[in-house]
Amino acid sequence: MATEGKAAHGAAPAVRWIDVGEGEAGQRIDNYLIARLKGVPKSRIYRILRSGEVRLNSRRVAASDRVAAGDRIRIPPLRLAERESTIPAPHFRLPILFEDEALLAIDKPSGIAVHGGSGIAHGVIESLRSMRPDARFLELVHRLDRETSGVLLVAKKRAALTALHEMIRERVVDKRYLVAVRGRFRNERQRVRLALLARAAAEGGKRVTVSESGQAAETVFHRVSRGTEASLLEAELLTGRTHQIRVHLAHLGHPVLGDDRYGDFELNRRLRKEGLKRMFLHAASLAFDHPISGEPMSLSAPLPAELARFRDRFLVEGAP
Repeated sequence: MATEGKAAHGAAPAVRWIDVGEGEAGQRIDNYLIARLKGVPKSRIYRILRSGEVRLNSRRVAASDRVAAGDRIRIPPLRLAERESTIPAPHFRLPILFEDEALLAIDKPSGIAVHGGSGIAHGVIESLRSMRPDARFLELVHRLDRETSGVLLVAKKRAALTALHEMIRERVVDKRYLVAVRGRFRNERQRVRLALLARAAAEGGKRVTVSESGQAAETVFHRVSRGTEASLLEAELLTGRTHQIRVHLAHLGHPVLGDDRYGDFELNRRLRKEGLKRMFLHAASLAFDHPISGEPMSLSAPLPAELARFRDRFLVEGAP
């Protein structure tokens, strides 16, 4: 259990210190703070993380860094009585692909964020918690971009969460995406190792660039089919950096169709008239050993109907 130092009752806000307990290890620090700092808007929590006001063992920390037992977190002065939104999280339609006592896998629709923050009030995890008020533990195992559809894993037990995070770090979780790109992709198989650097974007969220000073990132692309102007690929994600598939492909000269951040904007406008009104990126499958039983697991989500229709029209040889 964490221990905290707080300002005296009625006093002005002061720096707070939190010591992470054994039962809290393994969480991303943004989720950890959101759960603890009730009444503080998520946008404010992400702001103090980005600005460096939050310190983990006296060093700056990224929102994606994970806490460990014994870590000491410095939190700047905050008014915890700031009014929390009274708007309840909506109950999104989240098709269930698999569920047992430890795991929940859903087929996330495009257009729904996985969590609130950065101007988004609620996401998948807030919706799940609202729909399941008696659930003792619900935490995201990994993330998907807001416009990406497909398989999303949620842990129902901390032991499952920490075990899956370890599997992801050890690269023993097989993650495959289907992605449509501009142009005729030449190679049947191409491994891309390009480090990525994420910075806050003026328009909100993050903008990621290829940079030697960034974090190592690796993707393997397998060509599935090609049309005259576009190709369908399977992307095997070996690391999980922000916007990794999108930035790797844009750097190769094959931006993701419908991508409004790294894509070909003129082409995207034309494709909207052809029926592609979203980014063509879909988390198609996950394969891993069950974190509790050890049984092999293989989860898949069908390609959404609008993407399947576009594939059949434009992403096969001889397509117009």
